[in-house]
Amino acid sequence: MKIFKPHFWYNKRQRNGVFFLLVVIIILQLIYVYVDFSSEVEKTIETEELLAFQHQIDSLKQVELESRKPKLYPFNPNYITDFKGYQLGMTTDEIDRLHSYRKQNKFVNSVSEFQQITKVSDSLLAIVSPYFKFPDWVIRRENQKKSKTIKASLSENHIYNKVYKISTNDINKATQQDLETVSGVGEVLSSRIIKYRNKLQGYSFPSQLYEVWGLNKETANKVLAIFKIVDKPIIEKVNVNTATFKEVLKNPYIDYELCKKIFEYRDEVAELQNISELRNIKDFPLDKYDRIVIYLEAK
Repeated sequence: MKIFKPHFWYNKRQRNGVFFLLVVIIILQLIYVYVDFSSEVEKTIETEELLAFQHQIDSLKQVELESRKPKLYPFNPNYITDFKGYQLGMTTDEIDRLHSYRKQNKFVNSVSEFQQITKVSDSLLAIVSPYFKFPDWVIRRENQKKSKTIKASLSENHIYNKVYKISTNDINKATQQDLETVSGVGEVLSSRIIKYRNKLQGYSFPSQLYEVWGLNKETANKVLAIFKIVDKPIIEKVNVNTATFKEVLKNPYIDYELCKKIFEYRDEVAELQNISELRNIKDFPLDKYDRIVIYLEAK
């Protein structure tokens, strides 16, 4: 004990110093526990920067999704497996119908026959049918059938043309019966031509007729040889600076992605001074510019 005693022997001044040190330590501990040192300044993220960053993420996601999609190569639809059918987007019932048909030792020899047996939707058939590959003898047989059908149709139309006289040569006023006088245009195609005309609010360019689904260029040229754009349609334009997203999206040549880019550009420049500024948008379809601006204006 005598050894340690000198180490704990303090005079009054030293004791006061130790006491003061303890008080300081206690005060510092209390400050650390009860005082909030966090900053009240909140970091704000600029809206434009956030949108640009989100756009980059969306683009990367889209690229990744496109790269993951399985590539389609020509194939014989008679040998579609369960996995292949799933990749094509067919339902289990549609695949089972095809397999049941094949178990009878029967083969699908045309696109229409494939749809008749599997009962796939028109939209799915339009996507996968271009990749169907049938044996050569099947293709020759189908071509012969089509040739006979076309000849019969031409013959009927030739007789019909002599009987019916068209009411107008203005394609924007022609009736369905007027259009059916053209060789190769039947009830289905004439109906599509008029429906698309209504969608466009009238044909403004002759080349718009080539956009009608199922109407080949040769038949379209026959239509244009008889029917012309006599009076251009009066189209109600939408002010791109004040229009809503849905109003711009109604434009027959603008899809969702392009509409989104237009609004992003509008937010960036605050207001379009001239409709030609749309050309400044990245990846804007310049080949469709003349058609798009028919429906838009900048005020």
